[in-house]
Amino acid sequence: MDLILWRHAEAIDLELVGDDMERSLTPRGEKQATRMAHWLDRQLPDGARILASPAVRSQQTVKTLDRKFKTHGALAPLGSAEDLLALVQWPHGKGCTVVVGHQPTLGRTIARLIGLTESECAVKKGAVWWLRYKERYGVGQTVVVTVQSPELL
Repeated sequence: MDLILWRHAEAIDLELVGDDMERSLTPRGEKQATRMAHWLDRQLPDGARILASPAVRSQQTVKTLDRKFKTHGALAPLGSAEDLLALVQWPHGKGCTVVVGHQPTLGRTIARLIGLTESECAVKKGAVWWLRYKERYGVGQTVVVTVQSPELL
């Protein structure tokens, strides 16, 4: 199974809207999302499952990919790594799943899957972590396929 964790791109400050779920992308965030979406579109298999947080900034980020996606409340801000992993059926899900979500949930999920001693790892706005589960000699392991930042594409 491949799991791609994509943090939403840069969004406006909470103070400007007052509701965290309504924060939209900044012009810079729109560019970040578009750049990453172009890269992802070239890498993803046709049958990739795409899931996104209901927050406006995540919806705007995922729409730049121009593929069908589903929105899930379990991916909203302050969701849990456990809920994310259950939703994607890690590690026994089939194929490739993309999750567009938030910190600290994505960082906590990554830390758990790759065995970091810290409770979470930093995920830059607009960045992608591509993880793969595979079994080797009967032992399951998580492999980091790539980490991409929109500024480096």
